[in-house]
Amino acid sequence: MTEDAHEAAAAVAVDRPGADGDPTDAEATALACLEAGVAAALPARVVAASISLDGDTLRVGDASYDLTQFDDLFVVGGGKAADGVATALERLLGDRIGDGVVLVDEGPTEPADDAAAGAVRRIRGGHPVPTEAGVAGTARALELVRAADERTLVLAVVTGGASALFAAPDPAVGVDALTETTAALLRAGADVAEINAVRKHLSRVKGGRLAATAAPATVVGIAISDVVGDDPGVIGSGPTVPDESTFADAVAVLDRYDLDVPRAVRDHLGRGERGETDETPGPGDPAFDRVTTHVIATARTAIDAAAAAARDRGYEPLVLSSRIRGEAREAGVVHAAVAEEVATTGDPVEPPAVVLSGGETTVTVDGDGTGGPNLECALAAGVEFADPRSPLAGRDCAFLAVDTDGRDGSTDAAGALVTPDTVADRAAARAALADNDALPALREAGALLVTGATGTNVNDLRLVVVEE
Repeated sequence: MTEDAHEAAAAVAVDRPGADGDPTDAEATALACLEAGVAAALPARVVAASISLDGDTLRVGDASYDLTQFDDLFVVGGGKAADGVATALERLLGDRIGDGVVLVDEGPTEPADDAAAGAVRRIRGGHPVPTEAGVAGTARALELVRAADERTLVLAVVTGGASALFAAPDPAVGVDALTETTAALLRAGADVAEINAVRKHLSRVKGGRLAATAAPATVVGIAISDVVGDDPGVIGSGPTVPDESTFADAVAVLDRYDLDVPRAVRDHLGRGERGETDETPGPGDPAFDRVTTHVIATARTAIDAAAAAARDRGYEPLVLSSRIRGEAREAGVVHAAVAEEVATTGDPVEPPAVVLSGGETTVTVDGDGTGGPNLECALAAGVEFADPRSPLAGRDCAFLAVDTDGRDGSTDAAGALVTPDTVADRAAARAALADNDALPALREAGALLVTGATGTNVNDLRLVVVEE
């Protein structure tokens, strides 16, 4: 496959089912920025930008590895971008890769045509909760690295979704109990640090345990971040990173939310709290003497590319924040307020302008409708845009909110694009928000954005576009 063909294959197609007519200038700009942002975060792009091979020297970020010092090179890991990263590594390293296993969500499950045939096996796991197939696949990856020695190089791929896809529950816990506990934590609204404290202590791969299993091999973590702050210990629950949480922390999380979890989980965490089970390896553990972890793409990767696309189209881009979090519908109102300020005062940037943000908003579920954080964010902004008293009334402006993996919550939509004309009935839209039912409301308005699985995940991308 030629480089031109690779670029074509990396294109992001955005469908707007039910949208009427040609897009306005603001809508067209928002869509162009979205396509540029997601494309920039695709594995082929970020691996090419961060990882190179010069003779026998493999460079990952600012680190170099002399491949003549290794007898074996393995690729293991998982996540929504793991398939693409594995393909890019196969393309780069060819038959230098001796074996590998990555756990994937969906998409191609075979190496690329020009890759080393069969070098890295793709196995489908489960997301957002683990499955038996994912656990079996992760066990194969652990079996592979367990045989590694000091002349083995392990490339550990960790991307968004790896916490569920790359799963190896302790035998005393089992996959059913792990799945039930993960679901309970998600329903309770526990934050990612709390969820990880529990998951790391139920796992044989998370919280640095993958690196410990591979020791004394040289382990190179290759991460694509889907978490606010880009902490490698949080991405995919940190399989190659020292863990600072403890069994006691995990027990405290379950107690804090008064969760009714399987007896096997409580028993296992209790044994750990009493010192009867080994802790996850922490800072200073010799297991990490030959381990480095490199974050090769983050929310800023998509945001910066989208900003560049806006600039190329003659707009003044401004990055609001890559760390937006909190209630999704409230974030939508805030972004609408920013659009109003741009339109009326030229602050924080003069129109024509594009204001960008990233991060991860959440939804407090009180209703029984269908939606996701970006859909709620967009619908809430649309309600504000449609206020006849708004300075945006009759103006060409747009707001876009998507999840860069192409799946917002449990829906098939990536997100939505709204303008002052999107919401015809503000009361009905508010009722849809109250019932957490943003998807049908936005579908009826022709505001949904559908990309399918993009093959990457650097969290949410939001764009406010205001014309002159």
